[in-house]
Amino acid sequence: MKTLSVCLLLCAVMTLTRAAAVQEAAAKNNQVAKSHLFKRSAACSGGWSEFNGRCFRYVPKAMKWATAEKNCQALGGHLASVRDATEYSVIQKLILTASYGHNPTWIGGSDAQQEGTFLWTDGTPFHYTSWCPGEPNNNMWNQHCIQMNYGNSKCWDDQKCWVYLPSVCGKNI
Repeated sequence: MKTLSVCLLLCAVMTLTRAAAVQEAAAKNNQVAKSHLFKRSAACSGGWSEFNGRCFRYVPKAMKWATAEKNCQALGGHLASVRDATEYSVIQKLILTASYGHNPTWIGGSDAQQEGTFLWTDGTPFHYTSWCPGEPNNNMWNQHCIQMNYGNSKCWDDQKCWVYLPSVCGKNI
């Protein structure tokens, strides 16, 4: 049993040493991988990824928008708000990495409270947008929730809130 423990400890040390050497070599060569945009951290443990003081988590299970928001709250966050174009790209990369596609996905914006006045569920001011051309259009007067990665442009669309989609949760560190 002691021999097994020593072997496991030795393997762990070798793995960590190799990872540190690879990181150091990349830094010396001034190479930056695209995966630097989000990372795992102690502050964002358990399936969350960190970017710019926030944690994000892709939830592949398709749910209605309100159910997805409740699920994010149970995980300690809200459906993700998007603050700028860089953050939107990071969230898209997270979805692509987790699902191997640019799937339409719920984020935390809605105008269900007042038509045309979009709010984020986490209370973040609604300044940045990435609407598809002609959106939001409130088609058939019942589209009040925002899906991202819509259409060929992978932009935002207002969608019926009862549609089942995967989601992205967000929380502050």
